[in-house]
Amino acid sequence: MTGDFALWVFLSRTPLLWLTVTLTAYVVADRISAATGRHPLANPVLHAIWMVGLVLIVTRTPYAVYFEGAQFVHFLLGPATVALAIPLYEHRKTVTRVLVPMLAALVVGSTVALITGIGTAKLLGVPDAILIALAPKSVTASVAMGITSALGGDPTLTAVLVILTGILGAIVVTPLLDRLGMKDYRARGFAAGLAAHGIGTARAFQVSEVAGTFAGIAMGLNAFLTAVLVPLALALLR
Repeated sequence: MTGDFALWVFLSRTPLLWLTVTLTAYVVADRISAATGRHPLANPVLHAIWMVGLVLIVTRTPYAVYFEGAQFVHFLLGPATVALAIPLYEHRKTVTRVLVPMLAALVVGSTVALITGIGTAKLLGVPDAILIALAPKSVTASVAMGITSALGGDPTLTAVLVILTGILGAIVVTPLLDRLGMKDYRARGFAAGLAAHGIGTARAFQVSEVAGTFAGIAMGLNAFLTAVLVPLALALLR
């Protein structure tokens, strides 16, 4: 037992340990998702989170120590987002044909997501500090944290809310759109990216490349529009 503990102490000081734990958890979760036919409830991000969390609890590892080793995954969020331009270029003709309705859907969707989120929170008496962190919940994490930080909120809380929004959106989007009878993968993907940012976009790519392309477009445009709308909405509420 002493030898095992000494081995763990040695490994825990290795920078690549937590990166390896993170990637292993995701690979396991992704294989489970594939085995279930990509069922919405088998979302890889959702299950990778609790797997990594369980390891941290069992080993009593502080989050700061974990993040120090796994921050390379965080760094890759930027290049992964930029890489979404590749399928956008490949489907550029399809995108151009529906540009006007797509922009209309963007304005409506972004506004509704913002108003329902902060409006409901305001009615429930949520403090302003949490309200600021909640406002950009439908935007990809890196942008949302930047918006919150600029407005004097807590970016860490924003990150948690963004991840929860993305996971719930990725779980709900497919059965909801099936129930509504929406067959157009362009519209399905755009809705997923608009409501559930990167996690919704990943889910859309699992269903269809066209859906994933439009989800990526929605995610990028929504990040830009929300950065403009959030300060205006909070100023009006105050």
